[in-house]
Amino acid sequence: MKEIGKKAKGPKGEIRKCRQNSFPFSPLRFFAISPFVCLWLILAFPAFGADEWARVTAPRKWTFPRDFGAHPEYRTEWWYFTGKLKDDGGNRYGYQLTFFRQGVRFHLPSAPNAWDIRDIYLAHFAVSDVSRGRFQAADRLSRVGPGLAGAGLDGMDVWLLNWSARMIGSVIRLEARASDKELRLELSPRKPPVIHGEKGFSRKGPSEGQASYYVSFTDLETRGSLKLPGSPSPLEVRGVSWFDQEFGSNQLTPEQKGWDWFSLHLSDGRDLMIYFLRLQDGSVEPASSGTLVAADGSSRHLKLSDLTVTVLDRWKSPRSKGEYPSRWRIQVPSAKIDLTIAPLLADQELQTEASTGITYWEGAVAGKGLAGPSEVTCEGYVELTGYAGALGGIF
Repeated sequence: MKEIGKKAKGPKGEIRKCRQNSFPFSPLRFFAISPFVCLWLILAFPAFGADEWARVTAPRKWTFPRDFGAHPEYRTEWWYFTGKLKDDGGNRYGYQLTFFRQGVRFHLPSAPNAWDIRDIYLAHFAVSDVSRGRFQAADRLSRVGPGLAGAGLDGMDVWLLNWSARMIGSVIRLEARASDKELRLELSPRKPPVIHGEKGFSRKGPSEGQASYYVSFTDLETRGSLKLPGSPSPLEVRGVSWFDQEFGSNQLTPEQKGWDWFSLHLSDGRDLMIYFLRLQDGSVEPASSGTLVAADGSSRHLKLSDLTVTVLDRWKSPRSKGEYPSRWRIQVPSAKIDLTIAPLLADQELQTEASTGITYWEGAVAGKGLAGPSEVTCEGYVELTGYAGALGGIF
């Protein structure tokens, strides 16, 4: 048993080969991104223009819906969707759909063309079929032009080929199709946006600029369809989703191996987010924190000292050999929360060799416990990076 806080050992996200998915374009025109070139673009180019990317150093004046759009002045940005679904037969599913924008160089040439690379877009799509015990994932990577990938500046409109997340009015529409699985969902917020962090920005370490801007919809009513391998037609599904958007520049240092992130919906109407950044020496970054969202949508910042997470079990991947935490006790004494959670499937590991090249675990979880004197249940998602190769210095 291991307690995450001052003693926890930490994740590693394996930097593997980056390769391009196959696209219906001539390789000579598309300029196929080889494993070497992909890593070189992401790791080497920012070093040439590191001083030009904006850094997160002070609270932000947020403006919605504009701030759900892209922020190209920052090097790294992601739009992250996870959720729990059920079909009419009561079968349970989890899903993840994530879009990343990684800045390669701050300025384009003085006479740019559609094929010049300023940003690379990457995306991950995964489905956990809990009732059948199956987990499937897909990933892809692309430059922006012409029209292959991108994100709008005035609101949420991000896409990579035929995967997309678009906000129309107050509704977010998700679409993704990969081989024999397909997702089409509409997400409607039941709570206002939550701004994480202290004084409006989320610290990732002690240095100036080692922080991000981080906003979420923690409670999204979800309806739509899910097509699975072997099913003749899409299944009607409903459930609850969680959306995270985060952006910043050079947030992690080489001393930070990875993170554990929890997003939980409690049956009493509250939502809980926790993240721990783990260091190379096995300790936890003191800036790690969380947010507790009340049933009415109000929220409060949780410092590391407000949280205790104890690892109760572990699971070893037969592919990457990474050893991940797989059951936890989560305590927030000031809120009288005491939960025990576990994965709905042990193996929810993604090996993203066609995009980020990082191996990590992200999956659906559920549990129960106490909220004060009352019993509660919970469900949500957990992300574990850095258990199959360190991430420090990449984001």
